[in-house]
Amino acid sequence: MRHRKAGVHLSRTPAHRKALFSNLVAALFQNEEIKTTHVKARATAQIAERTISLARRLSDVLSKPVEKRTAEEQSRVVSAMREARKVVKSRDAVQKLFEDIGPRFAARRGGYTRIVKIGQRPGDAAPISLLSLLQDEIPGEKAKLKAEAKPAKKKPEPAAAVG
Repeated sequence: MRHRKAGVHLSRTPAHRKALFSNLVAALFQNEEIKTTHVKARATAQIAERTISLARRLSDVLSKPVEKRTAEEQSRVVSAMREARKVVKSRDAVQKLFEDIGPRFAARRGGYTRIVKIGQRPGDAAPISLLSLLQDEIPGEKAKLKAEAKPAKKKPEPAAAVG
């Protein structure tokens, strides 16, 4: 029975899995999209979402220049960066996360990634997916823009009575 065995194992040791997901998340942050198997993409998306949330919560502090941050704000930034470095070992990826990706998703409350199935790998027919970060669109904004773009439909006027 698999009771209380959360997460995918991927036939790897725990250390190998941790390194794999760390590298996949770092590649996602640096390239903004990666191609991988569907199972790895789903597991990586969960980790990436949590890590992006760390940076997103500090978007108001990160928008200030470093010189104008209070000691408490600076300690919050350092703490969040250390938490992100537990997951993502690449300094460049963490830097991009806090400077670019976190502020981009400031208005979003989740759902920062998209997984699109793109086919099968030729060698073993494993399902391949494209894991990508979303652009700065906000949920519901697309519907509002469509509603604003369409003019209101006019009711047809009744025909004038002849006679």
